[in-house]
Amino acid sequence: MPSSPASAVSGSAPPPPHVVEDCMGIVQLLSDGTVRRSLDYSHLPILKDVPSDLPVQWKDVVYDATHGLRLRMYRPTTVHSIGGAEANKKLPVLVYFHGGGFCIASFEWPNFHAGALRLAGELPAVVLSADYRLAPEHRLPAAHEDADAVFSWLHDQAAAGAGADAWLADCGDFGRVFICGDSAGGNIAHHAAVRLGSGALSLGYRLRVVGVLILWPYFGGEERTASEAEAMARPLASSEFDPGKNFDQMWRMALHEGATRDHPAANPFGPDSLPLDDVPFPPVLVVKAGHDRMRDRVAEYVDRLWAMGNSVELAEFEGQGHGFFVFEPFGKASDQLIQEVRRFVCMYGRTE
Repeated sequence: MPSSPASAVSGSAPPPPHVVEDCMGIVQLLSDGTVRRSLDYSHLPILKDVPSDLPVQWKDVVYDATHGLRLRMYRPTTVHSIGGAEANKKLPVLVYFHGGGFCIASFEWPNFHAGALRLAGELPAVVLSADYRLAPEHRLPAAHEDADAVFSWLHDQAAAGAGADAWLADCGDFGRVFICGDSAGGNIAHHAAVRLGSGALSLGYRLRVVGVLILWPYFGGEERTASEAEAMARPLASSEFDPGKNFDQMWRMALHEGATRDHPAANPFGPDSLPLDDVPFPPVLVVKAGHDRMRDRVAEYVDRLWAMGNSVELAEFEGQGHGFFVFEPFGKASDQLIQEVRRFVCMYGRTE
């Protein structure tokens, strides 16, 4: 019996899902919620060769078995003390969170790997470069919760004494811990510091955070700053790489549907954000890149922390763009950044 037009329409297959968001061809969000990820990063400025002769060892460690999350641990092979007597072989522990707009990247990226090698060898320090769950599969606050898990793992290591990971037991000083992150990782570092200061995250007496390093943090806000508006109005040359052009899209993918860039995860001073006036911060070093479209927002962040009575420093790198240490980890500006980080770690990582 032939089908009527009405029955033919009602029995037709639904249209296939279509792409709702396409982030640099790396992450695609489809209309049915499916996420496609590509491993092809060839169009990004990925470091081709990471020096293999740096005096640093590294290994991967699981810190959250439930979510299959790992961190990469680095330690210098030639251990020198920092901020104390030469006989003290214990080193500061630097917990590092990578950038990527909460949507892309990993500690395995050659650029992040190279940067962590430099930090471990040149500070020197034990560096823990942590991965975290990415959006849009895992929207915020998933990444912030994973940071809590990193510190819970580190707390357990400190409590384990001689039973801790051998590298940490041998040369990690749990009383001199620094939180560090770039871009989205800088956002994570801020929120970790807030949770510590507010008491939402407790580390006990064995683990002590003595400083926070926030590199070109990835913050947002519905109201554009002057530098953001300027960057949006400027035409981009076809050969120019500007990670900032994807910032709005990454916020749409990282925040829950319907949330705005004034969400507390994005805007530390948004209308619904936790008031920070009574939240004590450890000493903070903030790095601002002069060509970063978020430079005004970063400057405001520093000004407001300072006005609240916190110990905060601003290191400005004129002529540099967002993520310069990531994209050129062995460049001259990165050399200067390492010196600035080392100075800060020496100052606040001194032993008594």
